[in-house]
Amino acid sequence: MAMLNSPSMSIKTAPRPAFERTYSILLGLFFLSGLAALSYQVTWQRLLFTAFGVDIESVTIVVSVFMFGLGAGALAGGAVADRFAGHLLRLFAMVEMAIGAFGLLSPALIEILNDALAGSSRAVAAVGSFAVLAVPTILMGATLPVLVTHVNRTNANIGEAVGRLYFANTAGAAAGAFLTGYWFLLVTDLHGVIRIAATINIAVAICALLAFRQKP
Repeated sequence: MAMLNSPSMSIKTAPRPAFERTYSILLGLFFLSGLAALSYQVTWQRLLFTAFGVDIESVTIVVSVFMFGLGAGALAGGAVADRFAGHLLRLFAMVEMAIGAFGLLSPALIEILNDALAGSSRAVAAVGSFAVLAVPTILMGATLPVLVTHVNRTNANIGEAVGRLYFANTAGAAAGAFLTGYWFLLVTDLHGVIRIAATINIAVAICALLAFRQKP
């Protein structure tokens, strides 16, 4: 029959209920991932003020580090996702676990960086910050293309699915910035906020491994 040769019939999609169930879990986990990411940005920026001072240039440097890492991570994540296409959800969990592990170590690493950069020029301080924060920000940037690649393999309506993923992560980021500034820092210090963010990343990784240990 002619319909069997239609291009639309060649698209492999998961059964709709199974996809929606998996996708709803992903949206929640990606929301939490974004929340943790912005909590890191706010706290790492404050910790690095020791090396930079508090002015618009220091804020610009830290934001630039994040933007560079997210962009580079998006490129790297796309390449890695294509190579490990059969293990995308496990890959997402591993990336989240690595971000959480770095988060737990980050206060000590930033303290070492601040001591090493004491009295250095602004350019040297910027390079040092890029060197320390490049790894976690690249990992953060890699999560979206990994999940997009997974969704692209399981759902034909890729535009809607990716848009909802991006919305969930952005909403989580906004929530992270708000909660860090208006609540987390009222009940704990910078190191405590970082531990909260790292715990969220590790919890996301564990939940992903448990929820997706079997293919839907």
